[in-house]
Amino acid sequence: MSDQARNIAPMQACPRCGAKTRFGKACRAPAMRGKRRCRMHGGAKDSGAPRGNRNARKHGLFTASAVRERKQIEALLGEARKLLREMK
Repeated sequence: MSDQARNIAPMQACPRCGAKTRFGKACRAPAMRGKRRCRMHGGAKDSGAPRGNRNARKHGLFTASAVRERKQIEALLGEARKLLREMK
């Protein structure tokens, strides 16, 4: 038995990642220790998206005050259009 065959045996025996690839086939990478996914599919520490939607809060577009302000502007524009139609 060669040295290489002895070294890859534990790798071949370890559980595989349970994720599906883009092609619909199972991922063939080994799962991280104590996890069911490989490092590329979320098995690594602190991998994946952050909890909650922090990106929406970065620019403030969907804060309550911004939504309220946009609704007020839409209402004002609607009144202006209605007034313009009446003037014609």
